[in-house]
Amino acid sequence: MVQIGQYNNLKVVKIVDFGVYLDGGESGEILLPARYITDVPSPGDEMRVFVYKDSEDRLIATTEKPFATVGEFAYLQVTEVNRIGAFLQWGLPKDLLVPFSEQKSKMKQGGIYLVYLYLDDATQRIVASAKIEKFIGNKFPDYAPGTKVKALVYTHNELGYRCIVDNLYHGLIYQNETFRPVELGVEIDAYVKRVRDDGKIDLTLSPVAPVRVERLAAHILDKVRENNGRLPVSDHSSAELIQEMFQCSKKDFKKAIGLLYKQRVITIAPEYIELQK
Repeated sequence: MVQIGQYNNLKVVKIVDFGVYLDGGESGEILLPARYITDVPSPGDEMRVFVYKDSEDRLIATTEKPFATVGEFAYLQVTEVNRIGAFLQWGLPKDLLVPFSEQKSKMKQGGIYLVYLYLDDATQRIVASAKIEKFIGNKFPDYAPGTKVKALVYTHNELGYRCIVDNLYHGLIYQNETFRPVELGVEIDAYVKRVRDDGKIDLTLSPVAPVRVERLAAHILDKVRENNGRLPVSDHSSAELIQEMFQCSKKDFKKAIGLLYKQRVITIAPEYIELQK
């Protein structure tokens, strides 16, 4: 069954002057216009296409890639506001509608807004909503600590950075655990620290220990080797220096060099660490 607003692998049924028709199963034949075809396929070939409805309410296929698909969040720019609502540029010729009822505040032309893409139940057209909260956290997350996730950072407060995890859940990266720059509006890799009783997820920017410590230890060892076997940093160094050199906490740094020491790879002096001779 064809999924509107998603990528589909569809077989070529027939080739015509203005494009190719793809087998949409119960949805019928779906046109892929010629302007989206670089290499002419043969009947029976399978093509990966994005399917949506055109201005005449017909299913249409494209090989162009939209900035987001149904079920995803994205920052998109308003190209026009009219009596119907606001229209967003999302990488396809037909702009994406945000009805007035789905705007948190009145959208303005040229503005960039975080929206969620969904299928309108009545029309099966792809539309967007700026009322993002109603689409987040609607089921309880099932992640083990240490799981790697995608986190879209969308706001910042005194606690830290609020994120949308895997397009489904609320997440938070605590301010005091942020050891490298975090940009609003950017999707980053993060790791599950714990799932709270309220279904929200505490995140960390680094793999959860001991994996995090093992990776840090390997990174420190590389730096020691690159610096002719010695680095002017140790467990007595300031947290600021350690942060500047390795973008980590002093606590993790001490664990990492302790691991290297136990492995008899380095020796630790008050002002430096060096390869064991």
